[in-house]
Amino acid sequence: MKGSKRAKRSSWQQFIPVFLFLVTGIVCGLVMIRYIEDIVAQQMPLWEEIIFIAVLFVLMLIALLIQIVIHEGGHLVFGRISGYRFSSFRIMNLMWIEDQGKIKLKHLQVAGTGGQCLMSPPDLIDGKIPVVLYNLGGSLMNIISAAIFALLYAVFYNTTFFSAEMILLAVIGVGFAVVNGVPMRMGMVDNDGHNALALSKDKEALQSFWIQMKISEQTTKGVRLKTMPKAWFQVPSDQAMKNTMTAAVGVFACNRLMDEHRFDEADRLMDHLLEIDSGIAGLHRNLLICDRIYVELIGSCRKEILDGMLTKEQKAFMKSMKNFPSVIRTQYAWTLLCERAENKAGKILVQFEKCAKTYPYPNDIESERELMTIARQKAKAEE
Repeated sequence: MKGSKRAKRSSWQQFIPVFLFLVTGIVCGLVMIRYIEDIVAQQMPLWEEIIFIAVLFVLMLIALLIQIVIHEGGHLVFGRISGYRFSSFRIMNLMWIEDQGKIKLKHLQVAGTGGQCLMSPPDLIDGKIPVVLYNLGGSLMNIISAAIFALLYAVFYNTTFFSAEMILLAVIGVGFAVVNGVPMRMGMVDNDGHNALALSKDKEALQSFWIQMKISEQTTKGVRLKTMPKAWFQVPSDQAMKNTMTAAVGVFACNRLMDEHRFDEADRLMDHLLEIDSGIAGLHRNLLICDRIYVELIGSCRKEILDGMLTKEQKAFMKSMKNFPSVIRTQYAWTLLCERAENKAGKILVQFEKCAKTYPYPNDIESERELMTIARQKAKAEE
């Protein structure tokens, strides 16, 4: 299949972020070695040296977390400057979301991302909205903070742990700024620089970006995809799908068909979009395959088709996203309709309900429950 070959095809760009993260890690390691050499020279007891080294590793992890917060905070600050409104703010799996004027804490883990700041866009004016500062705000804040931390390091050079934390923050800040600011695809998702470049090149991509932000805004407000304006879900042309931002609208069109239970149409569209040469991000591609597996399970349930979709890569993805509602739903359907293991399916259902309690979008949970009910009804009909 062309689509599967294309999905497996490696791009040289995908190795750049790995290399940059490696370089950042090496520099952090060299910084830590410099402090370790100083403590070794003082001939302290071994247990004190071990504690010292452990503290340095903890400081590096703290610096990493701080720069993630600074990065997402940069999107928030520069987004507000650009006229955007707060929608949600996520660090790792902790997500703060606006719900009826109140900020609530939820949980959401997305593979390949350390955080995300989503905002509601301003109205389009002559088909345009400001996008550069919002998209590059995180990298700008990383580089600004790195300069401040480097200055603090120079001022407090002789204070061991404080200076170590400052230089680690500076190094990681520069690393984050480069990895996120220089346009590149990062496997599961595109980085901020890539998004800013895509938007600057294509007016249709800019319109698509606005639609994505509006869909996110409405999802935060509890609106389901099937009740949002139909005009937002027009399937782009195959040529337009080559742009990453526009490709996301095609993905949302598939998601809407799933929410409407128009499974045959959804399957045909997903098959087509996965087959063509497109800019669909890795995360969206794997989630579409997850949906196709579900559709096949509740439909013909052909073993050869299911085996073809459930590749080693897809299994690894589903494992990494094991707490994501649509992945749990597909696992539930697989267990009921393929494995015929009701007890195991019951445990998966418990897992789903646990996820539902802290998942930020109850409208999505409602949709997934309906899909799980369809799978359960088919399993009972085939008993």
